[in-house]
Amino acid sequence: MDGIKDTRFGAATAKQAQDSDEWRAQALVFRGKRQAMLASNIANADTPNYKARDISFADVLKASSQAEELTDQDGKDRGVAREVPLIPSSTLAFAGYRQPLQDSIDGNTVEVEREQAEFARNTILYTLAMASLDDEATEFKQAAALPNAASPTRRG
Repeated sequence: MDGIKDTRFGAATAKQAQDSDEWRAQALVFRGKRQAMLASNIANADTPNYKARDISFADVLKASSQAEELTDQDGKDRGVAREVPLIPSSTLAFAGYRQPLQDSIDGNTVEVEREQAEFARNTILYTLAMASLDDEATEFKQAAALPNAASPTRRG
């Protein structure tokens, strides 16, 4: 086997897999940070003049996509630094104030029912993102295991 190169998977496939895994991890981080923001909104439901905040996954994805489209005029990637994280160190960079459906007397814009619904929805999406990463980790562990370790020994 020495000197024989495995060409079943090209460099592009490896790069795509790495980008996919990185994106999944960043999406999980985003969901976790959004969960914290929604929890903060619920916790401050009775705080006068508190403004409910939220982050849009679509806005974060759009910003990330625009950052990755750094190519020259003929469309070829010239190795421009594209290390723009999907989630910045502060999620507040993507946060916006949520407009309430009905104004309150004390100036608080938190609508508890709406926040709870978004919290539940985000929990489901977080769980899906976690399961996706867990599946990838399981597949990696299985692929990294020795071929003979998974199959029973033959008796002859």
